[in-house]
Amino acid sequence: MKSTRTFITCFVVCSMLLLAFSNIFSRHPSDLDPPNVTTTGNHENPRDTLQGGLLAKSFDQKSCLSRYQSSLYRKPSPYKPSIALISKLRSYEKLHKRCAPGTESYKRATENLHKLSHGSGEQCQYIVWVPLSGLGNRILSLVSVFLYALLTERVILVDQRNDINDLFCEPFPDASWLLPLEFPLTNQIDRFNWRSPRSFGNMLKHHRLINNSSIKSFQTSYLYLHLVHNYGEYDQMFFCQGDQSLIRKVPWLIVKSDNYFVPSLWSLPSFQSELTKLFPKKDTVFHHLGRYLIHPTNQVWGLVTRFYNAYLSRADERLGIQIRVFHHAGFLQLVLDQVVSCTQREKLLPEAQEEEVNISKKTTPKLRAVLVTSLNPEYSNNLKRVYWERVSSTGDVIVGVYQASQEMHQQRNKKLHNQKALAEMYLLSLADNIVTSAWSTFGYVAQGLGGMKPWILYKPENYTVPDPPCGRATSMEPCFHSPPLYGCEADTGGTDDSLKIASPFVRRCEDRVSGIKLFDHPQEL
Repeated sequence: MKSTRTFITCFVVCSMLLLAFSNIFSRHPSDLDPPNVTTTGNHENPRDTLQGGLLAKSFDQKSCLSRYQSSLYRKPSPYKPSIALISKLRSYEKLHKRCAPGTESYKRATENLHKLSHGSGEQCQYIVWVPLSGLGNRILSLVSVFLYALLTERVILVDQRNDINDLFCEPFPDASWLLPLEFPLTNQIDRFNWRSPRSFGNMLKHHRLINNSSIKSFQTSYLYLHLVHNYGEYDQMFFCQGDQSLIRKVPWLIVKSDNYFVPSLWSLPSFQSELTKLFPKKDTVFHHLGRYLIHPTNQVWGLVTRFYNAYLSRADERLGIQIRVFHHAGFLQLVLDQVVSCTQREKLLPEAQEEEVNISKKTTPKLRAVLVTSLNPEYSNNLKRVYWERVSSTGDVIVGVYQASQEMHQQRNKKLHNQKALAEMYLLSLADNIVTSAWSTFGYVAQGLGGMKPWILYKPENYTVPDPPCGRATSMEPCFHSPPLYGCEADTGGTDDSLKIASPFVRRCEDRVSGIKLFDHPQEL
């Protein structure tokens, strides 16, 4: 009897152990907590997976792991979205669901696409975003177009022919933002430019307007908006109040842009009041809308989490250094010298010396992980050598230098290249501090997603390291590189004085004197 009971007991215990191991190994990776993630959250202060209410609750988490897992890798944002913005996003989601592809509203709107329109009676209006230029520019222009859609109650649809599905998850619940491939204008979109007959600037230039009871409007069902860096004075009239009244009556807008044109939207009187309600803190526009809209696909998120867990998660501090050298394909020693000078001068990295430093055995050095993103491997390799062959001057910091990819050349239309680029932007945004290159949209995206004011590496002149080598940005907003040069009602010439009159929160960029960006406290500038 004793042996029988012993056998039964052992059998039950073994069965329970086998069942437990079976449950562990049969679970989907998304069901497990991400390994080796350093978080500040606890039971009393759990992670905010909905990011202050920005995100809707109604998504299947497994279909897009980054949407809700990102809060496990990033510190909580100190910038909370306004109640007005949250309400606006929920209202937009309802509008998108009602008008999205597959609905009767969309069907009617596409059927009327080739009919003359006087802007009357359409229930759903649309704006189609067409990807242009590199990934950083695309993300900036996408966020800009989405903000314009929010302000004008249009439904944003994105041209899906350039691997958008491989980069970003669907951002809106229960409805797609992808423009169907059978869209009637698909075969014409690539040929649209500022010379096109339906170009807004071209129609404005040639007075293709109609008068109806003293109200001017375009007699067209769609307009092409050319908001690219080389746009002309008539295209730039898009940012004028009177012309916005014309555009508002057109059911379909097709947009090509490589710019972050948000600052100029603040100059439009009809938008200023609502923008102020949506974004009481003015320099959080990209921070909030980027985190709402940009969610890497599971494949890209895998690149992010695997690298983070392997190299960054155990660090006490994380520093991101983004290096982009324009008009030069190879390694430049002066750029490395500038990076070292900047990071040591600003106490982001310790100075290194040849001699060993006497360290108390009781002292545990801190690990500072440095993520370098660059097309070239030489910058990270040389920086790594500096801290491998030498020690920090105080001896209390160990520096580890890492680089995720080394692509050598930008390849704008290559799927894996863009996926790696998005992963690196996201990894940079997880850092505690960030150093970026002047003019780089890649860096703008990372600083905006992370809610950081970067140290900007100034552009070298005459092949010498600038003095100072870098400066701290006073705003985390991206720069609008190509703002309008012409005034709407008078020839203002785009001077600083005219900018102050248009919006007190718009100033020149720190890294590009011809560009403009949003700041939060104009009285402090």
